[in-house]
Order: sequence, then C-alpha cells, then structure tokens
Amino acid sequence: MRTMNTTDNPSPKTDLAVTHVLAQLLEKLEHSAVPVGAEQYRSVVEHLVHEFEDVEQGAELGRLLDAYPAAAEVYENLNYQHAGLCRSALDASLAAEASAREAIARAIRRAEPNSKDKTHGEG
Repeated sequence: MRTMNTTDNPSPKTDLAVTHVLAQLLEKLEHSAVPVGAEQYRSVVEHLVHEFEDVEQGAELGRLLDAYPAAAEVYENLNYQHAGLCRSALDASLAAEASAREAIARAIRRAEPNSKDKTHGEG
C-alpha cells in the first residue's frame, strides 16, 4: 500500500491575474506623486511576495516582470540566493566594467614614467 506524501507542493499557479494587479499597483505606488503610507506599501509587497511563491516560472511571468520594474526588483531579491541579480540589465553591467577597465588603464599610463624621466635628462 502506498502512502500519500504530504510534502508535495501543489502545482504552480498559471493564472497571473492577481500577480499582474499587484505588480501594477506596486508600480503606481513607486511613482506616486502623493506620499504613500509604509503599511500600504508593505502590504502590497507582502501580497506580491506570496504570489511569487506560487506562480509558475516561464515566459508569461518574464513578460510581467519586464513590464513592471518594481515587481521585477522584488522578484529578483526573493530569488537572489539562487540566481543572483538575474533580471538586472547585463548591458549596463558590462558597460560599467568596460568603463572601469578603461579608467584603470588610463591611470596606469599616467603613472608610468616616460623615457625622459628614466634617463634623468641625459640624452
């Protein structure tokens, strides 16, 4: 006789309607011209966190996160331990690294003594 495994998680939600509404609301709060109460903001984020725990990964979730940067940031922070900053713009990171390398190279060139300095004016 097989026993039921009670540790199985239910299948992930494929309907992202609630997640979409919460992401849209969070985006509005983020860009509100009127001050937003901390409790209201926290409540929306907490509900969104619970939705993210149950939603199915995939293209539809990716499109939702692309459309709502504030929700994408919450999602990324929730999944940081597994994927790092997986939704951060790679182009921006690479551009910053390239700029840093160029600045370091310029600083090294400026710090190198020129040939006249090496000969102390003898030549």
